[in-house]
Amino acid sequence: MAIFTIAGEVMKSLFRKPATKMYPAVPRIWERATRGHIAIDISACIFCGICGKKCPTHAITVDRPGKVWEIERLQCIQCNCCTEVCPKKCLTMENAYTAPSTGSVKDSFHA
Repeated sequence: MAIFTIAGEVMKSLFRKPATKMYPAVPRIWERATRGHIAIDISACIFCGICGKKCPTHAITVDRPGKVWEIERLQCIQCNCCTEVCPKKCLTMENAYTAPSTGSVKDSFHA
């Protein structure tokens, strides 16, 4: 009996569109609530450090005297906590994933 079930699924799949998309040729349509990566408007940042204190994985470090904001991309779990507590709203959650790279995964921003 299992053969007929499998044969039915195979026949349905033959006449349907594929479930996956050809990624480079067909660009991805992002949903509004997609969590991709943290972006910062460094010109609006006051380097208060609240985002680093609220981060559950300690992926964000803020050097107030040196005016440096850093994020360790592989530690970040995209929980959105830092964007919610930022008093200047200079942190945002972008809808695109971080581009792959072969170099360092730590991003530094200087004022």
